[in-house]
Amino acid sequence: MDTRTIFLNISPIDHRYSLSESSVYDSLSARISEQAAIVSCARAEIALVKAHLAVRGTLDAALERELDRVADTIDPARVYAEEEKTKHNIRALVNVLKEMVPPAVAPLVHLGATSVDILDTALAARVRDCVREVLLPLLRDLETKLCEIASREAQTPEVGRTHGQHAVPITFGFAVAEYVSRLGKSILEIDERSRDLRGKLAGAVGAYNATSMIVRDPEDLERRYLAYLGLQPSEHSTQLVEPEYLLRLLLELNVAFGVIANLADDLRNLQRSEVGEVFEYFSSTQVGSSTMPQKRNPWNSEHVKSLWKAFAPRAMTFFMDQISEHQRDLTNSASQRFVADYLAGFALAAARMKSVVAGLQADREGMARNLANAGGKVRGGVLAEPAYILLAESGISDAHEVIRRVTLDAETNAISFFEALKKDADSFARITAQLGKLGVPDPSGFFENPERYRGLAAEKAERLAARYRALMEGLGEGR
Repeated sequence: MDTRTIFLNISPIDHRYSLSESSVYDSLSARISEQAAIVSCARAEIALVKAHLAVRGTLDAALERELDRVADTIDPARVYAEEEKTKHNIRALVNVLKEMVPPAVAPLVHLGATSVDILDTALAARVRDCVREVLLPLLRDLETKLCEIASREAQTPEVGRTHGQHAVPITFGFAVAEYVSRLGKSILEIDERSRDLRGKLAGAVGAYNATSMIVRDPEDLERRYLAYLGLQPSEHSTQLVEPEYLLRLLLELNVAFGVIANLADDLRNLQRSEVGEVFEYFSSTQVGSSTMPQKRNPWNSEHVKSLWKAFAPRAMTFFMDQISEHQRDLTNSASQRFVADYLAGFALAAARMKSVVAGLQADREGMARNLANAGGKVRGGVLAEPAYILLAESGISDAHEVIRRVTLDAETNAISFFEALKKDADSFARITAQLGKLGVPDPSGFFENPERYRGLAAEKAERLAARYRALMEGLGEGR
């Protein structure tokens, strides 16, 4: 069959991203390309032959190796050529396999199966392998790197932000720990869902009509068939495997995709010129702008979000593939083929995010500067919250109004919140007394350093980093 240069391909996955993430692309191609799809269907057909032979007690090791070799060496071009004649992809595959296997077992190829017994089973095996061997390792590496940053920067002061405005202080490690927690839980769920994809050998309507004409126990034959592929049977089948096994996995992948896109967006915004709190690795030959030589655009983070925009909406199609008329129609025939594109898009985004995080550095001076200047027009104004709370705890019912007036004084006289607070001697005394009761060291200097008001940010960052680092190690060992 003729091949074409990658620059004549239509999908950006097969040219732009196949070059920029070549190792990931190669791993994906080995599992979800068209060649991989044909090989996986051939393996399913051969698994069925082996199941028949096993039931008859005539399968030996030499024959099993020969059958496996047939499946692994199937020529997609030959199958495509046969399909030009049959106009049916599985019948074309069956015809080719019958010519490749030993003549004595040729009658067993596809015996008792309908096309979807092969197609749905092969798809489940293919998606499982792609998720477990490509996506989960990428996600585990990304999560581990996030754990490293959360731990390393657990004590690094940073101003928190809500509604795009400065809020109260946190630490950068705490900000990263948000994604450690969110992505970590999703990874664990993906791991579980990928272990529970199912196959079938239940025939044209799922009632084992055909295989009941071959063996006394059709469900035993089904279990044997699927065991060769490392799968279990769908609890109930029509001509299709129950779609929810695959659907739930794809939806959880989309959850993880959204977490990664959210992380990319936060990192992109923290690299804004007026923020300047983190920076990505930028090589000596890299160009940020075609016209502004000084630019260092956060294009990798933007790239991840852009891929999410392209692929996340496909979750709607996953839901639509849940619907089939009666025991089967063909309305998911085309749409389900694009599951491979989705897996590829997600993998490429995860790989790009991993490279961003691997080279990510906190600009601690920038974070300290922004925290010192946080609070709008009032330097140190982010400490108005603890001042109000402590004053209320001391018994002042209108504490909020008292502290509001302190902030107005600081703004009017262009002094820091700390300086304005000290001018209100009674309030300052009450507040420092409350701090003393809490065991806070140097109560009178607390409001001079906004970074001291950070709650449990550092402790949470350390704890979550340690927890998910251990969980990822367990995942690597095949929990």
